[in-house]
Amino acid sequence: MTGSETDVTDLHLNPIGVGDDCAVLQIAGEIDVYTAPKLREGVIDLLDKDVLHLIADLRDVDFLDSTGLGALVGSLKRLRTREGSLKLVIDSDRLLRIFRITGLVQVFSIHPSVPEAITAGGHWREAVQGACDGACDGTFEGDSDSRSIEEWCRKHGLL
Repeated sequence: MTGSETDVTDLHLNPIGVGDDCAVLQIAGEIDVYTAPKLREGVIDLLDKDVLHLIADLRDVDFLDSTGLGALVGSLKRLRTREGSLKLVIDSDRLLRIFRITGLVQVFSIHPSVPEAITAGGHWREAVQGACDGACDGTFEGDSDSRSIEEWCRKHGLL
């Protein structure tokens, strides 16, 4: 076996808190048998910090296997047992195909962008507006909800 065959791509997790019980979890790298435990631990850490509503941003995920899918399903179950929610942001046809083939598009709330995931739920909208209160300049077109959400996403590098 060569060195390149044993290399494991890291999984990078970057949680961004919103309000008291919401967070966006930016995920980059590969979610597979080697890295899925890190994802599970990251979600459990957020639950320990009272996060109940999570958006998992998978736009920078390069690879996802069945163990990674299991980690996402497990995260959804953990959040739901606490009356929470998990939304996924996926903009890759390749990843979307995996969710379609497995039937998980019926299980998860999947959105093409973080702003769309936020606007799909009233609780999220309120959390972002609260976090944006006085901190957003409102220079965007559209209603004030959209301006607050876009400004907050831009501020945190989520556009």
